[in-house]
Amino acid sequence: MNQPSTLQHHDLLIDGRRIRPSSGQYGVDLDPADETPIAEVALGNQADVDVAVAAARKAFDGWANMRAADRGRILYKFADLVEQHQEELVALESRDAGKPVGAVRRQDLPAVIDTIRYYAGWADKINGQVVPVRPDALTYTRREPMGVVGIIIPWNFPLMIGMWKIAPALACGCTLVVKPAEITPLSMLRAAELALEAGVPPGVFNIVTGKGSVVGEAIVQHAGIDKVTFTGSPSVGRGIMRGAAGNFKRITLELGGKSANLIFADANIDAAVRAAASGIFFNTGQVCSAGSRILVQREAYDEVVDKLANRAKTIRVGSPAAADTHMGPLVSSRQMKTVLDYVDIGKKEGAKLVTGGERLGSKGYFVSPAVFADVKHEMRVSQEEIFGPVASVIPFEDEQDAIRIANGTAYSLAAGVWSANITRVHHVANALKAGTVWINTYGYTDIRLPWGGSGDSGLGREHGDTAIEDFTEPKSIWLSLR
Repeated sequence: MNQPSTLQHHDLLIDGRRIRPSSGQYGVDLDPADETPIAEVALGNQADVDVAVAAARKAFDGWANMRAADRGRILYKFADLVEQHQEELVALESRDAGKPVGAVRRQDLPAVIDTIRYYAGWADKINGQVVPVRPDALTYTRREPMGVVGIIIPWNFPLMIGMWKIAPALACGCTLVVKPAEITPLSMLRAAELALEAGVPPGVFNIVTGKGSVVGEAIVQHAGIDKVTFTGSPSVGRGIMRGAAGNFKRITLELGGKSANLIFADANIDAAVRAAASGIFFNTGQVCSAGSRILVQREAYDEVVDKLANRAKTIRVGSPAAADTHMGPLVSSRQMKTVLDYVDIGKKEGAKLVTGGERLGSKGYFVSPAVFADVKHEMRVSQEEIFGPVASVIPFEDEQDAIRIANGTAYSLAAGVWSANITRVHHVANALKAGTVWINTYGYTDIRLPWGGSGDSGLGREHGDTAIEDFTEPKSIWLSLR
């Protein structure tokens, strides 16, 4: 006789209530630190997406036509509830994604709360404008909600990146069908419950958990969804572009990165090395804008390699629940295998593994932070996104050489420049193909600044007032005054 499961049990959240998936199937969510089961999570399918889209479509008129100030007040209440429950959400995010609890408490949750409050303030400030075309007509524009939005969330920052999309969409009056990453769904399910508690009406914020190849594909193909916003890999992004063509869905894609962090010989080397280490090893390197290519002027190359390797050796890798942990596990066995495979590729290509790049222990997906020296620009470890704690240190001769190498990939998400020469940093920053360039720092983001890239780094921008344009459609109105 089968014994009932003692794991947490999570159904779908559709139309304001938890419901069983139509298939009756559930997947097991694992703790990446020790590979133990955390929860059973519903595996949705096409039929469940149909139900969620119908609920979102039914709720759309009421939410879109609500007084904008009232939508804003609900979002402010939502932010307050997230803040009140932040320790619960920190614990969920840390355990589910293997993120050090201190990092989630310090960065992720404050950013989530700030994002919701920022867009709550936008809700009643989405303005059109009067455009004086001719004297015998009143001609003006307005911005209207896009409609039903499909939101596909990555596993590296489930709550923070999720809220980058959810908060502006709600502020604009859109209704949502959200698919969290299959392996990190727990914090978003809880956040959606808090949104309901704050007063978001049933049907406005729906969650269908499950596999990307099933639920994500159903969202992309669904004729009842007006826009898809996605963060993830370029290969999946290309599939979304093809799928969105069916009904000409609007799309926003925030995809991969192979960001260059340029260190000139006249830079503050100690500060540059500290930031470079953080830029690649933060969140176990599972960051789209990670500074995975560290370009160093030849005169300072050996010093930077030595100091970066020594710093990597001091990083405390361990349980995400421990207060003194700097770096937790990779998110899954699959991701660990990918990272270890790239370490082998780098060695076979002739790069010098100065430190790290080994699995730590036999339980959990821990890998020691790796530093490769003598990396050539053409090597795969320099060109391909690894999405793990692997730094490739590449020498350059001068500004022209640094810019050539930095711009020599398919990605263009972010970059960093380190130099004491103010003319140089501006010249190089202007020449770099990147949506964000940091000067004498690395890695900071803020919801008020546009975020995104081009090429294999994606399509469109998120954050700031750009997101208001992402989730609204402009309408021109012409009133004859004859």
